[in-house]
Amino acid sequence: MAAFVASVRARHLRQSVMQFTFWCYPTRWVGTECGVMRTMGIAAATSGVRYRAFISYSHRDQVWAQWLHKALETYRVPRRLVGRTTAAGLIPRRLNPIFRDRDELPSATDLSGKVNAALAQSAALIVICSPRSAASPWVNEEVLAFKRLGHGERIFCLIVDGEPNASDLSGREAEECFAPALRFQLDASGQPAHERTEPIAADARPGKDGKANAKLKLISGLLDVGFDALKQREQQRFVRRMTAIAALALIVMTVTTILAINAVIARHDAERRQKQAEGLVGFMLGDLNDKLQEVDRLDIMQAVDDKAMAYFDSLPAADATDGALEMRVTALEKIGSVRIDQGHMPQALEAYQSASALAAELARRSPDDVAHEAAYADSLKWVGQAYWYRGDLADALQNFQAAATLLAKAHAAKPGDDDLAFKLATARNDAGHVREAHGDLAAAQSDYQAMLQIFQSLNQREPANPKWSSNLGDAWDNLGKIELERGHLDRAIRDYRADQQIKTAIAAHDPANHAAQVYLLVSNAILGRTLALCGKLDVALRYTNDAVSSAKAAAGFDPTGADLQEYAALYSQQLGGLLRQAGRLDEAAAADTESTAIFAKLAIKDASHTDWQKEYAQARIEAARLQLQQGDAAGAQSLADAALQTLDTLRSKHGSDQTLALLAAQGFVVLGEIAAKRGDAAAAHAAWSKASDAIAPALRAGDDPNALATAASALLLLDETDKARPLIAKLAAMGYHTPDFAELAASRQFAYAPDPAVAQRINGAMR
Repeated sequence: MAAFVASVRARHLRQSVMQFTFWCYPTRWVGTECGVMRTMGIAAATSGVRYRAFISYSHRDQVWAQWLHKALETYRVPRRLVGRTTAAGLIPRRLNPIFRDRDELPSATDLSGKVNAALAQSAALIVICSPRSAASPWVNEEVLAFKRLGHGERIFCLIVDGEPNASDLSGREAEECFAPALRFQLDASGQPAHERTEPIAADARPGKDGKANAKLKLISGLLDVGFDALKQREQQRFVRRMTAIAALALIVMTVTTILAINAVIARHDAERRQKQAEGLVGFMLGDLNDKLQEVDRLDIMQAVDDKAMAYFDSLPAADATDGALEMRVTALEKIGSVRIDQGHMPQALEAYQSASALAAELARRSPDDVAHEAAYADSLKWVGQAYWYRGDLADALQNFQAAATLLAKAHAAKPGDDDLAFKLATARNDAGHVREAHGDLAAAQSDYQAMLQIFQSLNQREPANPKWSSNLGDAWDNLGKIELERGHLDRAIRDYRADQQIKTAIAAHDPANHAAQVYLLVSNAILGRTLALCGKLDVALRYTNDAVSSAKAAAGFDPTGADLQEYAALYSQQLGGLLRQAGRLDEAAAADTESTAIFAKLAIKDASHTDWQKEYAQARIEAARLQLQQGDAAGAQSLADAALQTLDTLRSKHGSDQTLALLAAQGFVVLGEIAAKRGDAAAAHAAWSKASDAIAPALRAGDDPNALATAASALLLLDETDKARPLIAKLAAMGYHTPDFAELAASRQFAYAPDPAVAQRINGAMR
């Protein structure tokens, strides 16, 4: 998981800075009584019924459908309830079978014979509700068909995304999660009428019922029994399971400690005892960790990891066999990966450094062993990743370069080894990211070109391998970023589009592949952000909306994943900026509120995580823009000051990071606009001068349109039109045209229009 997170995070964090959440109303229970999802006393006779329930869903919500299907079919009904008769019929021991259609329907108005038969033979209908299912004609037809069978009050909803009845709210229609057939009753002819109906719903969204309670509420409705009875039973099961696992963890740790002590005392059979201890440690870090994660016992997981670390540290590397050292390297890297997933960067770095030291010992023992050399290089990459997340670019680059050198040597010795080629490509990719952050675009492009060539070669040999295809897309994304920073918007869109098309194909081929869906949402967000720079606001909003919906769905499915929360916040912020520039201020405010709230929690969770701190500052700058536009100068001032304080701290530690300089300049521009709004011309001039000074180093690194636009904005606000003119000419020549910049230029009576020829090339790149 950490490798996947590292790859995606490295892509989206280095994209150009542009401030752009998602709104959630509190969901109320509809048609409920005393915590029971009631069926209005309508009995659903189970005789002749083949399926306990039919799950209706948009295939873009397939991950949720798979989870619900498995959760219902594997649920064990409490023994004391089995055999009882309720309005829903005789309570069974199990809720299987559950019908889940895996195929799209042939048309919006023609349900297949299989689906019609399954609906007729189902005791209940469960609709997975999201903006995607609300817009699905197939979901709507399945609900209509079930209602026409006379079973309208045996329909239950599981809300996973969006907002119930949002179609009644002006400007928020796209958030509607209930299909039309759910919201309206049928007339005598079986067609939707104007009379409203309130669906019976459980809410799995974060902050609402959550997945576990939503599942139990659905089951309470299916069985027509009290939710509290099921909840208490589930809590009893959870406590028993947690107690057993906790006891097992403590036993294993105790045994491991005893074995470790005996290994030191009884030197003559140390190797045998070490193998026993390390076997237990392997279990602790593998199956046991997985079990503990299932019951959310992070405290015991941490204790297990710490005990394993202490055990490995107690044994001298020189006294261990090669096999034992290899096992320790693997275990320590797993500890580091778990800690990255948890957002604990200092502890992750500690684990990776310990693994790298042992891998270096293995390479030293066998200098001609290519496998050991490659494993050492791989360990250096993990150390570099941990430094990268902490913002230590110099240490990150040193480790990435060392890894690339070792892997190039190993690859030359085994040119046909695909795994070595892959590792070399990713090392060049990582080094390119750091060089790019330093502003060395030529060196970064060289790294990215090498990565592209490797994956083109691998993809030609195995075109059906999604791993090669996905990484080939990443290479195009890297090169698109270089083109963007050099001011070639048309080429950037071309390269980003190539990546997005690859990711779309992979995700469509395997809809259940969670990683592929996350890769696609990142690509959509990047493409949308870049199109926004060219003034393509409508299509930019479409891509960004898709990214935000997917990110929130992923975060809702796994609310403990810090990386998924980060994606949801980052791209919601992007959406907020686009909505503000489109004049949809209420929606933008909701987006900003959601984004800053998530980033605030992440920043508290790990204050050493530079990227989270940086993104939090970015979100507050965009929120300050909106507050100012809405007339709240005091609120805007507070947000801008907080953002600049964070950025000042980060810049003192990581002065070579060009994105920090860009963000600081944007913050000073907003600060000056706030002062001007208050009539303080001197303070406004001082802030805009600071913006101009802060952005100067970024201008020397290339022609990033974001940097050029920020510098030109500061100069226009300072009335230094002559200095701004060459920067504005560059922006026009590259096709840059955001509503924010066009409005500022017009307010300064500066005629601004992008080059029509470039605009035509951009349109071509979009196709």
